[in-house]
Amino acid sequence: MTELYVVPRHVAIIMDGNNRWAKKRFMPVVSGHKAGFDAVRAVIEVCAKAKIEVLTLFAFSSENWQRPVAEVNALMDLFFKALRREAKHLQENNISLRIIGDRSRFHSKLQTAILEAESITAGSNCFVLQIAANYGGQWDITQAAQRLAREAHAGHLRPEDITSELLQSCLATCDLPLPDLCIRTGGEHRISNFLLWQLAYTELYFSDLFWPDFKHDAMHNALIEFASRQRRFGKTSEQIDAGAMA
Repeated sequence: MTELYVVPRHVAIIMDGNNRWAKKRFMPVVSGHKAGFDAVRAVIEVCAKAKIEVLTLFAFSSENWQRPVAEVNALMDLFFKALRREAKHLQENNISLRIIGDRSRFHSKLQTAILEAESITAGSNCFVLQIAANYGGQWDITQAAQRLAREAHAGHLRPEDITSELLQSCLATCDLPLPDLCIRTGGEHRISNFLLWQLAYTELYFSDLFWPDFKHDAMHNALIEFASRQRRFGKTSEQIDAGAMA
């Protein structure tokens, strides 16, 4: 891999295009989701080699329950099998697995598999693989607001004590750095209710490749593009340049 001068600490990815990849090849939809696992492995390899700290993958949104029942059931089965199959491999590679989202709708067997996979990899400290499953950015902000409302109702918090920093501390990703780079594959140019709060100053990168085709070279190209950008966070280019020279 070419040396990168600026590497994101946290990369978030909307893995889009599995269905269209399968349909283009006249294959069952589930084949696209299965093929997507190879892209996941490739992206993890690139991120780990680049010393990225966190990779968050949008695997299943709150809205995806509206898809055909057969597809949803197949996705849940793939998720369950992947947790069982990959947890030990992640642990051996010093990768910590975390699942964010509302787990209450998952079958009890899947909830148990999630807890076991997180437990197996809990001691890993090289790299965090965070999977957003039954997750939505609006849900995340809502559950944070509800938590703060309960604190206020109990008399432990005044309304004026609620700051953006305090609300952020109640989000599902509160103990991790905010995403520096968000990638969406599949040619769509939207964030689809993913990490709405967290992406406020994130660099966005869109690829026309369907997710199963987004492998090592594609991920590397996204990191090169990120390294070429100037992140200003409301400042001017002159201020950023002056700060770099100080």
